[in-house]
Amino acid sequence: MIEIKRKQTNHNGEIEWKQTDGVGYFQFPLLEQCGIVTHGFSTKIGGVSKGVYATMNLGVSRGDDQDAVLENYKRITNILHMPWERVVLSHQTHTTNIRVVTESDAGTGLIKKREYENIDGLITNIPNLPLVTFFADCVPLYFVDPVHHAIGLSHSGWRGTVNRMGRCTIEAMQQQYGSNPADILACIGPSICKDCYEVGSEVAEEFIKGFHPEQKPLLLTKKPNGKYLLDLWKANEIILLEAGIQTNHLAVTDVCTQCNPDLLYSHRVMGIERGNLAAFLCLKNNHTKHNTYFSSI
Repeated sequence: MIEIKRKQTNHNGEIEWKQTDGVGYFQFPLLEQCGIVTHGFSTKIGGVSKGVYATMNLGVSRGDDQDAVLENYKRITNILHMPWERVVLSHQTHTTNIRVVTESDAGTGLIKKREYENIDGLITNIPNLPLVTFFADCVPLYFVDPVHHAIGLSHSGWRGTVNRMGRCTIEAMQQQYGSNPADILACIGPSICKDCYEVGSEVAEEFIKGFHPEQKPLLLTKKPNGKYLLDLWKANEIILLEAGIQTNHLAVTDVCTQCNPDLLYSHRVMGIERGNLAAFLCLKNNHTKHNTYFSSI
């Protein structure tokens, strides 16, 4: 029996734990209900990697056995109904750089050499082309435009957050596909919670400068040791709402990576000797150009 520690937030219940054929993963009902995508967020459960990588490591450059990593991809993409050989992997360096993923990118990073670097966000409107980004405390951001049938998937650590990676991804979808932020469904995935995320004054100062004064109490709590607790969930929620995401089109996790080390890799718990979690997002094939989601809300 898997025990999941969840935080008490006003977003409880917006992400669901699932286990299929031994593979454990999370999904957002908000995205499942829209009907045009398949998606998931991996856990440590259900792979074949060993040692510090046990068991569902999806990081391709962490020193794990590559055959094991490939088998892990095959297992989780099978569960999520995605073609493993067509996954497109990010190359994350805490930027706000976003790549428009095309058919020629299929398989990049896993079975085909990557021709790009410094990419923390991926967007596409091509069906059957799974986007993949990596995590071990940072924030996964999912975007689905059910009107223009476009998707985005981004990695947002503290640097990405203070530089508004969420807004950057939305703007890229607007520019590339004509997406209207009011139509986009957005989700903030499992990552480190405020209670666990202690930062120094230099990081806190970046958020004090980057957000409105009245937002500071929502994001930062000063500790007696002079350090701060930083709420990346709330910061990204603010960013997405300010960028035009509607409240009823936003789902926020209540699952912290550091609070669940038996279930999720956490850099703060495990350091560099660990595996990577991954977010997956893929447009379904042969979907129709109409959507029933909005008629039901």
